[in-house]
Amino acid sequence: MKSRDSYKTIGEVCDIVGLTDNETGKRKTYVLRFWEKHFKELKPSLIYKKRRYYSNKNIEYIKKIKKLLKEDGYTIKGSKKVLKNNNNLVDSYSDDNISEQKVINLKNKIKHLKKYLNG
Repeated sequence: MKSRDSYKTIGEVCDIVGLTDNETGKRKTYVLRFWEKHFKELKPSLIYKKRRYYSNKNIEYIKKIKKLLKEDGYTIKGSKKVLKNNNNLVDSYSDDNISEQKVINLKNKIKHLKKYLNG
């Protein structure tokens, strides 16, 4: 059995962070490979026949990326900006701050839609 501190395979990381298809249960490993191309800080170790192995630090970073993209509604560009400006932002959210951030995001989206609709 692996220790908590051991490196994880791409499939194990998908299970840990919840990147699986809800209907089939299939792991979405392609999502992690896609994110690796866009987030330079996400660098798994390539060991033995170029297999990816992720550290706990990588996994925490993936959780931040997933939260920003899937829960908070950021684009890849916006997520990069948030992570670059304040890498601890996701960690420091309390429930109240999450709600406040969602309200701010919705207000920005509404403002953008109004501009689009008004010409």
